[in-house]
Amino acid sequence: MTAAIMAAEHGRDVAIIEPNEKLGRKVRITGKGRCNLTNACDVKTFLENVPTNPKFLYSAVTAFPPAEAMEWFESLGVPLKVERGNRVFPVSDNANDVAEALIRRLRALGVRHVRNRALDIAVEDGAVRAVVTDRGEIPCAAAILCTGGLSYPATGSTGDGYALAAKLGHTVVPARASLVPLESNAPYCAELSGFSPRNVDVKLTEDGKVIYAERGEMLFAHFGVTGPLVLSASAHIRHWGQRRYDLSIDFKPALSPEKLDERILRDFEKFHNRDIANGLDELLPRSLIPVVLRLADIPGETKVHSVTREQRLRLGGVIKSFPLPLTGPRPVAEAIVTGGGVDVRQADPRTMQSKLVRGLYFAGEVLDVDAYTGGFNLHIAWATGRKAGLAAGEDTL
Repeated sequence: MTAAIMAAEHGRDVAIIEPNEKLGRKVRITGKGRCNLTNACDVKTFLENVPTNPKFLYSAVTAFPPAEAMEWFESLGVPLKVERGNRVFPVSDNANDVAEALIRRLRALGVRHVRNRALDIAVEDGAVRAVVTDRGEIPCAAAILCTGGLSYPATGSTGDGYALAAKLGHTVVPARASLVPLESNAPYCAELSGFSPRNVDVKLTEDGKVIYAERGEMLFAHFGVTGPLVLSASAHIRHWGQRRYDLSIDFKPALSPEKLDERILRDFEKFHNRDIANGLDELLPRSLIPVVLRLADIPGETKVHSVTREQRLRLGGVIKSFPLPLTGPRPVAEAIVTGGGVDVRQADPRTMQSKLVRGLYFAGEVLDVDAYTGGFNLHIAWATGRKAGLAAGEDTL
């Protein structure tokens, strides 16, 4: 939609070929229906949150930084607000407002919505000639591939763009789940399902080496773990099956091991006649206590006054470094973002035009770029869509 708006503002005759009845289906479900549409940070910080091919995005994000994106959406009639972590949302907390604002602008510019499915891109003398659809050919001088990846296939992201690009000779980096919940074979995940700790530190290790560490919130599920911290951690995992990945959770990051031990001792004095299973209520959430005690190898019926120093230190160790072995990602269809896509070396970062086919442009998730949570991935869509639309609109073709 952004690409179409930019091209149409240059006076081009533009059509969006989209089989869905409604435009913007994925936008409407992002951010749990609230649409975290960008992150109010500078370009340097933005690119630090892009683990895959940030250099390729430098031109697009510099030309359309978050502050300009915010101004643009407000000019389209979407008042914005900034929340924790510089996440930007519509004041209404309604993602539909973002989609509908874009649609209003498209209509004002006369952009048509053609409800066909693109099957192929016809090329003649190395340049785009037409888009072949399930209902015939649509002649064109430029085509912008904005098909998304493989995430949320119900919205139409079924990998079509990868196939179209590959047919035209582009290298497609194999798709993988990025920003995806993670599975664990730890039996206590199901026991803790629904437990959502906040302000915890999470470390992700690859073969024992820390490759990601952050503080925030997460959620235990029957299959493993999810939530903002986990989704961001998942973007760092590139070698499933070849290397070992583990999470470690610090439930009391504000306390050093020594300070935590002092705190435990104070609680033990207070509840010295209780069973330990009932003596940690002021320190830990109720659902976590039996799991922590099992991992610390302390029977729940042990009286607080009889807990040994060794047991107490083990307890503190588990609270500060709760182990969670990982076995793999959830299916790519459950990923917020798909990693992989068209090799960025085959696209011009200044215009998003293919280096192989004149008049063919790429934007968004179909490219091999992905970022962490916090509005960065949607901003990549706006910025690359804008680049592609402007280039296609300005091109003498």
